[in-house]
Amino acid sequence: MGFPKALLRYREETFLDTLIGLFAARCQPVIVVLGAHADRIREGTQRPATFVINAHYQRGQTSSMQCGLRAVPAEAEGVLFTLVDHPAVAPATLDGLLGGRRPLVRVPRYQGRRGHPIWFSRELMAEFLGLAENGAAREIVRSHAAQTEFLDVDDAGILADIDDAEAYGRLTGAAL
Repeated sequence: MGFPKALLRYREETFLDTLIGLFAARCQPVIVVLGAHADRIREGTQRPATFVINAHYQRGQTSSMQCGLRAVPAEAEGVLFTLVDHPAVAPATLDGLLGGRRPLVRVPRYQGRRGHPIWFSRELMAEFLGLAENGAAREIVRSHAAQTEFLDVDDAGILADIDDAEAYGRLTGAAL
């Protein structure tokens, strides 16, 4: 998009600040993995979080997820994971993902379509950390389909993946 997505504006804040605020109200610590433009993003972020740098971000999303998982405290029961280009998730969706008895994996679903963020138990961290560089987290989620709970939500924000100027315009009504 020619600009770090983390710093795009959404509802008076950046994507990243919006997500940090949503997550920090519900869980601690909020771990942010930075790669490309790390200094610029950190300088442009107003909310506090635990920042970790993925020096190998060019290797892809799996390496960033693994970098973040290495920073999860030992006492954490699980992980609520999202991507920075999904800033429109509703607070009630996060509450639902974190509420009640927690299965191995909990995935939000809107009108039958799966989205972000997802919650997964600490029990799966070793599997995510063991993924090959070209592996995908969805492979692990699929391998535990029997232990996955889907949370049906009235939240189109779980599907709002902002990967281009057109998607950003649909989300905000603004042009890049």
